[in-house]
Amino acid sequence: MTPRTPASHLVHDELSPAPEMAADCRATGTNLRLGRIARAAVSTPPSIHFEDFPRDVPKREIKVSDAAARIANALHLHLD
Repeated sequence: MTPRTPASHLVHDELSPAPEMAADCRATGTNLRLGRIARAAVSTPPSIHFEDFPRDVPKREIKVSDAAARIANALHLHLD
């Protein structure tokens, strides 16, 4: 490696070669979260098509108490 001078100092010169960085990542494989992230990065992305997720999830019902309805009506926020 050549000595660095202010004029020749570039950020990408500090980076290791890609194979060396990949080996560093594999060496840290004991970290389960990092392994899961690495697998997700190279796996097939999930589908965005509706037919791949056919189940219909019911919506929760929102209950408005009488007191909340009175306050909303007093503020002219009519809850139907």
